[in-house]
Amino acid sequence: MRENSTKGIRSARVRANLAPDGDAGLERLCTTDSDLIRIAPVESGIERIEARFTGKGFDPHRHDTYAIGLTLNGVQTFRYRGRSHASLPGQIIVIHPDELHDGGAGTESGLRYRMIYIQPEDIRNALEGPGTGSLPHLADPVFSDPQLQAVLRETLEDIETEMGDLRRSSVLAELAAGLRRLGDTGTSWSEGPSDRTALEKCADFLKESFRDPVRVSDLERLADLDRYSLSRQFKRAYGTSPHRYLLMRRLAHARQLLSNGEPLAAVAVESGFADQSHMNRHFRRAFGMTPGAWRRLTATSAES
Repeated sequence: MRENSTKGIRSARVRANLAPDGDAGLERLCTTDSDLIRIAPVESGIERIEARFTGKGFDPHRHDTYAIGLTLNGVQTFRYRGRSHASLPGQIIVIHPDELHDGGAGTESGLRYRMIYIQPEDIRNALEGPGTGSLPHLADPVFSDPQLQAVLRETLEDIETEMGDLRRSSVLAELAAGLRRLGDTGTSWSEGPSDRTALEKCADFLKESFRDPVRVSDLERLADLDRYSLSRQFKRAYGTSPHRYLLMRRLAHARQLLSNGEPLAAVAVESGFADQSHMNRHFRRAFGMTPGAWRRLTATSAES
């Protein structure tokens, strides 16, 4: 059953915890009396987080990954595709790449959730086989599904521990299969001719050259495609444009430097931005908060 309406959530008595009393695992009762973000080590482009908020968490922003998560405590509210949504404890949230959204707590009791961020190419690769090649698309961002919930519970249970290659491959396969099972036909790789090898070369080039100015002519030569065909095919394959793909590689590097305590101005230059102001604008658009706010929240997490 899908329950994503925000109507009446402030007056409703929401179940405070995802698990029955006495469960000391992922769903243990956690008082959300301070805002923080806990971030697991990034593994092969996959990121897992836990976030706690007592009010607004993120301003409107977008990223180039699938964001798949579980609400653990409280009510998670957000705007997505022009509508307001709410997720209750135990419900699943799926945000598609490059979709504008915000997020925060829907009640005064606060909010706790965990989420995994997966690159679209990893989802596509996990699904590919004879007759496949689509990026899954879910019309409703909030839903209940016991099978997918079980996968997420196990995946997000201990974000302090690395998954490793074997577990990571299994998680990708199970999550991708769940998205395909629950979604519609999605964006098909077969919509028009595509050169996957050329697109992968472009993606690798953007990863390696994120600090440098990149011209569309560089990618045209690399892929042997005109810029418009390149943009359309890249979007189908990676869920976002080449420009935003490059931008997110810069921002990922910036977050790593911020975690290391580097000065904001130095982080901006080292990550390929023109200056600190340039980085701040894009950081807020991508993550819904300023670099300084992000560093404070993650620093609080490390100390707790």
